[in-house]
Amino acid sequence: MADIDLTSSAAARVAAIAAKQGKPAILRLAVEGGGCSGFQYRFGLADMVETGDVTAERDGVTLVVDDVSIDLVRGSAVDFVSDLGGAAFKVTNPNATAGCGCGTSFSI
Repeated sequence: MADIDLTSSAAARVAAIAAKQGKPAILRLAVEGGGCSGFQYRFGLADMVETGDVTAERDGVTLVVDDVSIDLVRGSAVDFVSDLGGAAFKVTNPNATAGCGCGTSFSI
């Protein structure tokens, strides 16, 4: 099992955002305490891969997760979905035992 995966849809979206902002195509996923279910995901473009980061690459885009957050999202896939509810990055996390309706927070 891979530590973390990035779908081609998410990679394409990161590449488009990074190109528009003139930044490297590196998406950072972090897990923070909070949200309605205990933990929440935080996404942002990163300037570089930090020491200790776990990485996944697809189509020239790198997904990075810090060494603390990886324990909460190991085995997950990061996707980009667009539907009637809007467009957003979505984490399919096999470790989560519960989540909120908006999909941005979870518990283990």
